[in-house]
Amino acid sequence: MPFASLQVELNERAAQGLLRSRRTLDTPQSPHIEVDGKPYLAFCSNDYLGLASHPELTAALQHGAQQWGVGAGAAHLVSGHFEPHHQLEQQLAAFVGKPGALLFSTGYMANLGVVQALAGKGDTVFADKLNHASLNDAMLLSRAQTKRYRHGDVAQLAQLLSQTPDGRKLVITDAVFSMDGDLAPLRELLALCEQHDAWLYVDDAHGFGVLGKQGRGSLAHFGIASPRIIYMATLGKAAGVSGAFVAAEQIVIDTLVNHAHSYVYTTATPPALSVALLQSLQLIEQGDGLRAHLHRLVTRLREGLADLSWQLMPSETAIQPLLIGDNRQALQLSEGLRERGIWVAAIRPPTVPPGTARLRITLSAAHTEADVDHLIKALHELAC
Repeated sequence: MPFASLQVELNERAAQGLLRSRRTLDTPQSPHIEVDGKPYLAFCSNDYLGLASHPELTAALQHGAQQWGVGAGAAHLVSGHFEPHHQLEQQLAAFVGKPGALLFSTGYMANLGVVQALAGKGDTVFADKLNHASLNDAMLLSRAQTKRYRHGDVAQLAQLLSQTPDGRKLVITDAVFSMDGDLAPLRELLALCEQHDAWLYVDDAHGFGVLGKQGRGSLAHFGIASPRIIYMATLGKAAGVSGAFVAAEQIVIDTLVNHAHSYVYTTATPPALSVALLQSLQLIEQGDGLRAHLHRLVTRLREGLADLSWQLMPSETAIQPLLIGDNRQALQLSEGLRERGIWVAAIRPPTVPPGTARLRITLSAAHTEADVDHLIKALHELAC
């Protein structure tokens, strides 16, 4: 039976401390959850503003379902594009300062669709080596030539661009790197794209709603704008709901409508989600107090863990990775926290490079200072 080979592979992963499994939450998403009947203080959600269980979003979703039903029933290009979808796309485009926007069911689907639609045979995709897996899969699906540059290495990217005179050129990058928490040098990347007539595709999954004035994202954080920037952000992290969108020049949006397979050939998201997201966008815009609180928590955590033998990686964002190195040690530390009622995920290869296993601590504006102090105390106990 072919299952035997699958079991061998799973056994090998387990022996290397790399086997993954799921845990089921018994409560809504928040810093205080229950898993298998046990309470935990969680530091592993991407719900950066604490909106996933916000009562206004719950009410908006209920209202949307009452008015528009549960399912979209068809792809956007058939009969699945509803008025709430249209309104949300318009407001998202205006929010991030772009002429047009297009909704996707997930960020993964958005990345697959954009890169596949804009680059193909004869073109070249340039990618940061620490990009999210969805961007890596997208560039392979595009069938374009791919060139990866060292993480954040603008000089190497410049060299690669100068050696590529023909075809479309598309530079793709995370804005906030999901496992490291650091920011891409977007100003420098844009300058290179201007110089070499390339597009810059920015995946702002972990920056939208958190960075920039009124949470408008990484482009606002850096104060950059250009027609050659194609911007993607997810709506299931800081926005607290689900989905993703791409914002760009209208000609790019029209191209995606016609050529992005993950948009054309999939059922539209439920219109009720767009109703909830319209409310979420208002909360994000009005959420400077939430973002200020989140920033204070980041500072408190970094100061509290500064003297540990394990080092926090350089990050000013809500993603605070504690570098452990060894896979098993990272798992043991995660389990030690769980025994103390604290849930922090251990991240291991292939999600991160070999030898860089870590605890990926993520903070939310819904956390309190006492929550952060509790985590600091527990990590110091485990370090002894």
